[in-house]
Amino acid sequence: MGRRLKELLAQNKLVRVFGLGQLCHPKFVDIIGQHGGYDAVWLDQEHAGLSIGQIEHACLAARAVGLDSFVRLAPTDYATVMRPLEAGAGGIMAAQVRSAAQAEDVMQWAKFYPRGLRGVNGSGVDGRYATMPMPEYLKKANDETFVAIQIEHIGAVNDVEKIAALKDVDVLFIGPADLGQSMGLVGDWDHPNIWQAIERVAKAAATNRIHWAILPRSAAYARRCVDLGCKMLSAGLDVWAVQRGLKAFLTEFESII
Repeated sequence: MGRRLKELLAQNKLVRVFGLGQLCHPKFVDIIGQHGGYDAVWLDQEHAGLSIGQIEHACLAARAVGLDSFVRLAPTDYATVMRPLEAGAGGIMAAQVRSAAQAEDVMQWAKFYPRGLRGVNGSGVDGRYATMPMPEYLKKANDETFVAIQIEHIGAVNDVEKIAALKDVDVLFIGPADLGQSMGLVGDWDHPNIWQAIERVAKAAATNRIHWAILPRSAAYARRCVDLGCKMLSAGLDVWAVQRGLKAFLTEFESII
């Protein structure tokens, strides 16, 4: 579920994840797992509008090939947080968070007592379909559920020290495109002000002994982030994979076509 991700991060290892949205299908998850090299898939409910059924099938495929999984949520309420967890996702990633208060709401919805007040229902995948004793279920879910808070708005950057200090936040996941937009820097991922914001997030994560992540635009961008302490890279998206594959085929057969 989410345990392996948490263990790898606790060991200070660099984690590689792959994003699925427009082409979220169990076969794609199986291909990623069989190919190797990735630790988890994340499923984009925010932009692709994935159904709970799609999430269930993708998470089932992920478990079958030894991948962890987490779901990037649509702008969030209680039900949005709870349902992917009961569908078998190992964790969640909250999008468009603007403040520590909003991040704390997410934590309350994602965790059971004593950390939060997530509604109790052991009949989902995470409760092994009502076969796990309730105290064991609640403790296991609290221990293993992975929670990432997206830092993709200047408001979140301005409150990032408080967000990073919240108990049980695992990762601060930077979204540079939306972050730049909120700063009036559309498309300019390398602007000094964006790097200054990234460095502030990195410092807040380090101070609170948690980790941060990013979806990098290139290997060089990723290297700079890793040098700043980034421990989770979203190294690829489904649509990018198809685009690069099509381009490679056309280039290979260019002299013939």
